[in-house]
Amino acid sequence: MQIKTHPAPVVIIGIGEMAGVFARGFLRAGYPIYPVTRDMDLQALAEDIPNPSLVLVAVGEGDLQGVLKTLPKAWHPYVALLQNELLPQDWQQHGLDDATVISVWFEKKAGQDFKVIVPSPAFGKGAQLLAESLGSIGIPVAVLDNEQDLLFELVRKNLYILTSNIAGLQVGGTVGSLWHEHSELARAITDDIYQIQSQLCGESLDLEALTNAMVAAFEGDMAHKCMGRSAPARLKRALEQADKFGLDVPNLRHVQQASS
Repeated sequence: MQIKTHPAPVVIIGIGEMAGVFARGFLRAGYPIYPVTRDMDLQALAEDIPNPSLVLVAVGEGDLQGVLKTLPKAWHPYVALLQNELLPQDWQQHGLDDATVISVWFEKKAGQDFKVIVPSPAFGKGAQLLAESLGSIGIPVAVLDNEQDLLFELVRKNLYILTSNIAGLQVGGTVGSLWHEHSELARAITDDIYQIQSQLCGESLDLEALTNAMVAAFEGDMAHKCMGRSAPARLKRALEQADKFGLDVPNLRHVQQASS
């Protein structure tokens, strides 16, 4: 009888709600997982596991750069990222030119199971592994063909998050009510965010196509709340970026004044 060998483990850095969902998928798909917490020595672990199937960096947005800065070189070819507000410069500055990236479109809160909004796009050599693993627990993943498609999807997610969060500071409510009752405000904020995103990624994408894709995500869960706890920080960061590039962004400044 032929004995099936186990694949190399998936290393997961950061063990929060989102990491737990991915871990379920990896295990269901037959991949052993190796969780990494803050107090563990990454260099020593990389010596023990030099050729993992994937290294999923699942820390929060605020911790990402610190982790990538200290990530062992041996793990660079296996890195996968899932954070919000990602753009290529965030990983390329660390020499991670071949990182796998997934734009996560499912929600996971403490005490609740995940909720899918739309399929999560992924690109990179680990994208198929992510699609297989998340698909095994009912989370659809769309494997992208090229880096340009990934950039579009990352900007789409950024527009969704920033538009809904920042508009929520002014009108509250859900993404459904935002789009159907305050569409003028939503479009105005999207226009300002788009200017910033274009500067950050160094090129202008199709604003109409991005807006339509953002609205498709709104329609995936019309009851999704606009404003999370991070909304004020997202507005502050967006205005700092606008100031850096010399952008006017009057709609964002109006929200800042109205909410202060």
